[in-house]
Amino acid sequence: MKLSSLCIRCLIDRQEERIRSIEDENKKAAYMKEVAGIIGSAESEASAPFLVYKINCVYKRYFGEFPDYEREKEEFNSLMLSMEEELEEGIRMGGSKEEILSNALNYARTANYIDYGAMNQVSRDKLLQLLNKAREEKLEEGTFRMFQNDLLSCRKLVYLTDNCGEIVADKLLIKILKEQYPDLHIKVIVRGMAVLNDATIEEAKAVGLTEIVEVIGNGNGIAGTQISHLSDEARQAIGEADVIISKGQGNFETIHGCGLNIYYLFLCKCEWFTRQFDMERLKGVFINEKNVAARPSVS
Repeated sequence: MKLSSLCIRCLIDRQEERIRSIEDENKKAAYMKEVAGIIGSAESEASAPFLVYKINCVYKRYFGEFPDYEREKEEFNSLMLSMEEELEEGIRMGGSKEEILSNALNYARTANYIDYGAMNQVSRDKLLQLLNKAREEKLEEGTFRMFQNDLLSCRKLVYLTDNCGEIVADKLLIKILKEQYPDLHIKVIVRGMAVLNDATIEEAKAVGLTEIVEVIGNGNGIAGTQISHLSDEARQAIGEADVIISKGQGNFETIHGCGLNIYYLFLCKCEWFTRQFDMERLKGVFINEKNVAARPSVS
């Protein structure tokens, strides 16, 4: 996805917020100049997650290691695991295969709220409020029909995960997909190394995702799916997939435009996305790649 003016402003603002409490003003100014240089010299197709990856390397050089998100990852994995049985009961309410699949997509999409990259604060209470209303949310009917039709002939599906906690809801969606389409081979791709509160192999194991489906890392620490930086294994899996489910804004920002058969599933959590998809903040998107391409872009 091309970097918009809104994304450029956000990148600058978030970096300034990140170093605001540091006292050395000379070092801070030098750092922000390098940040501006990275953004200013970026290629036209550079995505925000990829630029943040490059900026993080500069941050380490100036200020050392930044705080990790291990506590937050464990907190939300534990919370969602404690609710797993209740969430599955909610998914299976209604009874028909179509309703169950729709519910599973809605719960997985709603759990995309747990995002420390896009959100200044992630609230347990807000998450619970959103999950309680997940079954009431509607999927775009045309996209849902297209998705079901694609699954009928699909042999290989790749599922691009995003955040910890969220992956428990992903696991439930994958469980439903395996039940309804038993001949479908599903492969899950997580981050190759720690970045923000995104899920890696370790967190996938912690929630039992690896027990029901094949899970691989993407080979890097970019908070998205930057095809040019993927491991050979991850790139091959994506290239061979008949259908790809892409969770979260970061995956959208990095992989959108590649022309593959991708279904994007996420909540709109920042201004660019709310404007692009004409959605209120924290409302959900379920859209296919070719339909995204047909929408007018915002600047």
